[in-house]
Amino acid sequence: MSLAGNLRTMSLPDILQWIATGRKTGTLHLERRSIRKRIAFRDGTIFSSWSNDPRESLGQFLIRDRLVTEEQLFKALLGQEKEGRLIGSILVSEGALKEEHLRKSLKSKAEETVYDLFLWPEGKFEFKDNELPDDVLIYVEMPVTGVILEGIRRLDEWERIRKVFPSMKTTLKVKWMPQVVSDAAEHKVMELAAAGKSLAEISLEMRRSPFEAASLVFDLHTRGAIVVDKTEDEPRSDAEPLGRIQELLAVGYQKLQEHRYDEAFQAYEDVLALDRLNQHAKKGLIAVADARTRDRAMRSVPLDKVPVLTMDMATLTHQNIDPHEGFVLSRVNGQWDVKSILKLCPMTEEEAIMIFARLFERKVIELRDP
Repeated sequence: MSLAGNLRTMSLPDILQWIATGRKTGTLHLERRSIRKRIAFRDGTIFSSWSNDPRESLGQFLIRDRLVTEEQLFKALLGQEKEGRLIGSILVSEGALKEEHLRKSLKSKAEETVYDLFLWPEGKFEFKDNELPDDVLIYVEMPVTGVILEGIRRLDEWERIRKVFPSMKTTLKVKWMPQVVSDAAEHKVMELAAAGKSLAEISLEMRRSPFEAASLVFDLHTRGAIVVDKTEDEPRSDAEPLGRIQELLAVGYQKLQEHRYDEAFQAYEDVLALDRLNQHAKKGLIAVADARTRDRAMRSVPLDKVPVLTMDMATLTHQNIDPHEGFVLSRVNGQWDVKSILKLCPMTEEEAIMIFARLFERKVIELRDP
């Protein structure tokens, strides 16, 4: 049996209680503005979660808890594209992360993904019966009753916080800065507040949910370390900052497809200005650089030119030639032009031209007029 509606008319605790009481197996889909989440259940118990909020990705929890470095995460993300494996699996297999730490982070991720939903005043939801993800590496078990109690506690706390900070666009002033701060999280909050960052920006920068970030600031405010500077109305959409990041990523991708590399580069740079750890933007910058290299290579190899070897076979054997390059070179006879050789190559035209460009750059061949 499926269930759909809006959180305005059916509260999250009621939805969770319906799933738990019926011991249902399936996935709860939720959507609000630019944020989408999925909570998977087995026999009424939460065992997996997914969110497109960058603060709720597994990688950001690992970085936040200092379990992996940015470099290790980025390397794993690049490996994920090639291997098709999950980030956690790659990090564990490479020895960068222990499985028990992965399990702990996955549990924290699932908890925060769910608890944040209690703060949603509205949002579409749909429970799809018997739908389960097939790519879960490690399951977490979260009884629904405990989740509901903690969610309600957070909602009460959130109401107290909002009386002091009515908007996530609130900026702050630091009243005192102790010379030694034992809590690294508090030190970071004060550093960001002193830099004029809003609560929304602090949340994103620290890889914490709005509730977690506001709770840290609220505690410092209670102790007199921080006071409110300015408060602005909440934006109508999540454009500040999550929605804006998603818009810029979409712009970057579109401009890249159009070969408008300067604009694509700027869009990804703008994302990193908002979210300096954004892995999608980092990969986008690499894609821009690679595309520019490919375009330059394609332009450097006119199809009507005739490739000619610049060295004899004895010298050529000492070059580091891979099998694909060797195949192309075996067709270079000083008579056929590039276009003719491309027709013989068992690879795409772009791949073959890139090989010609590399060989030309390494001075293995030269390109002559026919």
